[in-house]
Amino acid sequence: MDIDARGPRFGAAVTTVVLAAVLVTGSAWLLAWQTLAFALGAAGGVGRSPYGWVFRRAVRPRIGPPTEFEAPEPPRFAQAVGLLFAGVGLVGLTLGPSWLGLAATGAALAAAFLNAAFGYCLGCEMYLLVRRVAVRTE
Repeated sequence: MDIDARGPRFGAAVTTVVLAAVLVTGSAWLLAWQTLAFALGAAGGVGRSPYGWVFRRAVRPRIGPPTEFEAPEPPRFAQAVGLLFAGVGLVGLTLGPSWLGLAATGAALAAAFLNAAFGYCLGCEMYLLVRRVAVRTE
C-alpha cells in the first residue's frame, strides 16, 4: 500500500532539526532518540516512526488528503541507512572518537536536509540502485 509522500518529507524536516541540535550540543541522548526513531521507521515503515505518528495525527488533518503517493519500501530503506549512520554517530559520541560521531551525524544531517528541503531522498535513490543491480545479477 502506497504512503502519503508528504510524510517522509515531514519526518526528514524533523530529523534535520534533531541532528542539527546534536551537532550543536554534542548530545548523545538526543542522537540516541534519533537512532530510536530511525530504528522504528526501518522496522515498521515510516508510518511507525514517532515522526510518522505526529504527521498522521497532527499535520495531515490540517493539510488535507494526499494528492501524491509513493511506495513505502524506498523510505523504509532510507530509515535503515539513517539508522546505520546514527548508530555509528552514537558510538562515536559515547565511546569515541568524537570526530567519528560528528562526521556520521553530519552525513545523516546532510541526507535529511536534502530530503526536507528539496525532496531528494538519498536513501531512496540507494534503494533503487540496489534493486537495479540485484535484477541484473539474477
